[in-house]
Amino acid sequence: MSKEFKLLVKNAKQVVLVCNNGERYLTKDGLQHIALTDNASLVIGQDGLLKAVGPADSIDSQFKAASFENIIDASGMCVIPGLIDAHTHPVWAGDRVHEFAMKLAGATYMEVHEAGGGINYTVEHTRRAAPEQLLGSLKQRLLRMLRAGTTLVECKSGYGLELDTEAKMLSVIEQARRELPIGISATYCGAHSVPKGKTAMEAANEIVKVHLPALKDKMCQGELSIENIDVFCEKGVFDLSCTRNILQAGKDMGLQINFHGDELHPMHSAELGAEMNALAISHLEEVTDEGITAMAQAKTSAVLLPTTAYILRLKQPRARAMLDAGVIVALGSDFNPNAYCCSMPIVMHLACVNMRMAMNEALAAATINAAYALGRSHCQGSLEVNKQGDLIIINSTRWEHLIYQLGGHQELIRYVVIKGVVVYDNSNTMDY
Repeated sequence: MSKEFKLLVKNAKQVVLVCNNGERYLTKDGLQHIALTDNASLVIGQDGLLKAVGPADSIDSQFKAASFENIIDASGMCVIPGLIDAHTHPVWAGDRVHEFAMKLAGATYMEVHEAGGGINYTVEHTRRAAPEQLLGSLKQRLLRMLRAGTTLVECKSGYGLELDTEAKMLSVIEQARRELPIGISATYCGAHSVPKGKTAMEAANEIVKVHLPALKDKMCQGELSIENIDVFCEKGVFDLSCTRNILQAGKDMGLQINFHGDELHPMHSAELGAEMNALAISHLEEVTDEGITAMAQAKTSAVLLPTTAYILRLKQPRARAMLDAGVIVALGSDFNPNAYCCSMPIVMHLACVNMRMAMNEALAAATINAAYALGRSHCQGSLEVNKQGDLIIINSTRWEHLIYQLGGHQELIRYVVIKGVVVYDNSNTMDY
């Protein structure tokens, strides 16, 4: 074999494949023993796809005559699929650190909102911000996520609430997609809140009749790549009827349904999402038992956000009930001005401690199941042949240290690799 490949990662103490039989998601028993190989190597081709993964001696023999653009000796280290953040709001202007003090003093989410803070505060600042300002801050945030091991991230609009600003945000997301190596799944979230001076029904009608057709034109012209449609289905925001109308309009133009539901009140969002064959529903702190059953049957994934419940002092989503029912559980950071967290390792830690998930479950939720929630699990989310070569290498002999060491990812993560290219090398440390 004389062919040149992009990357050889050799002699890893552990390679965590997560899946090894082409699974698109993991539930129940599949979560108990995620696939891993000890003393293993892997090869990524020029096309950025995994070509082989297996015992080190077998890979060495198979690729003895091959050449590689880059070789990483991972002796004593672990290889894990790149982490996937299934829910973020990373495009915005206007710092809301002052609201954190209000929350610590006991103010609820809706009390902050009604006092002129929350989403409306961010909307005002984001509408005024120049695209260059939004792009600069977005790229900084995405690079922080990348250094924490995230290789694919869902990015929402939603701080415009009118067409021009929503389009501006989506254009900024598109530009970041083209300039940075991190993978992006773009979401239109124009129904994030009801704009001042409008009713929910008026806002929903404008989204369906004005926003979505205009965005479809931009997609057809190649200006934007939008994959998901999102609505904040919540008491005092968009009710079930408005939510259904917006989601259906998005679905009709080819967008995946991936929306906020059952966060502050039991809205029966889960039941609605299951009925509409939604790909994913986020939050679900107030999901009903019937909603859990419906999501399990419909294979609608639950994107759980332990950071949000932690920061807002809400009750945690019932991860155990969902897992036991066979729901496809994924994780997201919910990065936004209210929940400023760029780290999926911290999200996984919180999921284990506060939502009582096992470490296997948390890792699957931040890899293959998060990929499923974004419609990407056929090509990302596990280290299997012909999938995209996205991975992280951690300086530990057991992969669990990435979750166990709260905040330790900054030292643990040695390399981040996307499509076979090292996009972050954390080796430049100084010894004293």
